[in-house]
Amino acid sequence: MAVTKFEVDGLNVWADPETFEVTRERIAEYAAATNDPIEAHLNGDVASPVFAIVPAFDALMAPALDVVPIDIFGRIVHGEQDFHFHRAIRPGDVITARGRVIGWDSVDSGARLSIHIECRDENDELVNEQYLIGFFRGVDAGPEVGDQVPAHRFDASLRDNAPVAKVAQHVDLDQTFRYAPASGDPMPIHLEEEVARDAGLPGIIAHGLCTMAFTSWAVLTEVGGSDVNRLKRFAVRFSKMVIPGDDLETRIWKQSEADGNTTYAFETARGEDFVITDGLAVIADSDI
Repeated sequence: MAVTKFEVDGLNVWADPETFEVTRERIAEYAAATNDPIEAHLNGDVASPVFAIVPAFDALMAPALDVVPIDIFGRIVHGEQDFHFHRAIRPGDVITARGRVIGWDSVDSGARLSIHIECRDENDELVNEQYLIGFFRGVDAGPEVGDQVPAHRFDASLRDNAPVAKVAQHVDLDQTFRYAPASGDPMPIHLEEEVARDAGLPGIIAHGLCTMAFTSWAVLTEVGGSDVNRLKRFAVRFSKMVIPGDDLETRIWKQSEADGNTTYAFETARGEDFVITDGLAVIADSDI
């Protein structure tokens, strides 16, 4: 691969902030669109974990414009997502999100752009921080620059023991049409068969963050007491595309305990294929 020059002057430069007003209706819509069974989410009392992407959606890729050459910008895909929660989102919150590129590196298959987003409320208090990788397949960005996103690798030795929980999940045929308006992500590869096939896909594919939302309620219901307030960190790697109609299974292992928190590792499989890998959830032993 030829080396593509990323602009170091754009490193650690905050993009323009985006503001979003959270409503009970939008929280409930998002929960319904992700098949979330937790009553507090469905009622709009408190937002589910991955709802945190909704106020931040317009801030996700904006920082990359200052770093990535425009001729390859359209090739960016979402490689990883990592939420660090300071508190849960509630109706009435006015969230301001801003993002910056913190670094990049290259692997055999392409370049990885590391982005950090912070979301603050109207009192300028941190609500959550998000780290994500924007991946460019077939691009070599040269040597590692700056900082990379926090690690959340799955410990393969965990598979030597049975998971503490397995959750069967089904992706509905209309899932993407419900998720798109609830999330604010209207990308046509999730909504239009012809566009998806023209992009080299087998047809409409599910939103990766919708699949991540599935894993979040699986973890919360099985090991988190269905209490989003206890979730302190939630991270995944998007490994393979999910198709409407797919049957999935999320498998959860207890990894460690420390400082009043329990860390769980998880994966989500479709048959023999893993669609979510390197899953990590940190759950407080009680809501303080």
